[in-house]
Amino acid sequence: MKLFPALEKKYSAEGMSALSAQRLAHEISFGPVVFQVSRLMVKFGILQMLVDSPEGLTLDEVAAKSKLSRYAAQTLLESSLTIGTVLCKEERFEVSKAGWFLLNDPLVKVNMSFNHDVNYLGWFKLEESLLGGTPEGLKSFGRWRTIYEGLSSLPEQARKSWLEFDHFYSDSSFDEALKIVFASSPRTLLDVGGNTGRWALRCVGYDPNVKVTVMDLPQQLALMRNQVAGATGADRISGCEVNLLDKESPFPSGFEAIWMSQLLDCFSEEEATSILTRAATAMSNNALLFIMETFWDRQRFEAAAYCLTQISLYFTALANGNSKMYHSDDMIRCVEAAGLTVEKIHDGLGKGHSILVCRKAGR
Repeated sequence: MKLFPALEKKYSAEGMSALSAQRLAHEISFGPVVFQVSRLMVKFGILQMLVDSPEGLTLDEVAAKSKLSRYAAQTLLESSLTIGTVLCKEERFEVSKAGWFLLNDPLVKVNMSFNHDVNYLGWFKLEESLLGGTPEGLKSFGRWRTIYEGLSSLPEQARKSWLEFDHFYSDSSFDEALKIVFASSPRTLLDVGGNTGRWALRCVGYDPNVKVTVMDLPQQLALMRNQVAGATGADRISGCEVNLLDKESPFPSGFEAIWMSQLLDCFSEEEATSILTRAATAMSNNALLFIMETFWDRQRFEAAAYCLTQISLYFTALANGNSKMYHSDDMIRCVEAAGLTVEKIHDGLGKGHSILVCRKAGR
């Protein structure tokens, strides 16, 4: 398995002492408790109180400021002390470095809300999802085949956290991605799986001549039309209804560029190959296909690879039951099986995205 250097160093040799390994094993066994305690330390404002109090706070002061009972404050603080998010010196509690990141790292915030509001109940069905290949955890929300079919019907907080999660990862890459996609000045662009139309709006704002067609499920196109209505350039955005899981559903032809952002990780390798094959069939010899994904093996920082491989299990338990955050070799294999070739790979965009620039093979 090929990995970027930082990941290979971390994952190819044992780096823990026996005591550290034992501690990690216990952290894993109490993972759900650690998560909920840490989430509530943020929600109840306790970590922020400690940040705002350089001299620290006593237990009674935390209870009074948070309006929690002394018992509630004590159990949260003692748990957080052993988790490592707070410190205690002379009966006064202070925030630790880990607690500061828990409170202030925007990626941690997005991931925590996503896991609590969208995934938490569904994780209980991970075993059944892995064995059956279907998103059994999704039943905590409804009886859809995939979460994408029910996205517009999710409870408000769950949908909000899902969209914030999705947008946080993609939006940070858009500025760099626009330069890559529009280097060839395409006048027509097909945005496959365009969701709420954020990328389409960025495209028509970036180039006043481009026309964008968003290709997605009917429910998603309704969301997209609502989101772009009245925006500058919205008259150059249109929709094309499609169920990408239907292998007989062709791609429209005539586009100079095809864009797939955080799309193919929503499908199994077989399904991704089918989608790419249909895209290749519709492409001219001069057309370019851009695939933007957060490949876990191409991350500069180990923490990013950790997050991405855990997110894979969201796809298993809730999204669709059979996809994941891909290793780049697996995606390139799908690209080549579809009759395409990877012309160039751009790494390190935004929060760790890569773009595969693809053309028809043998053109």
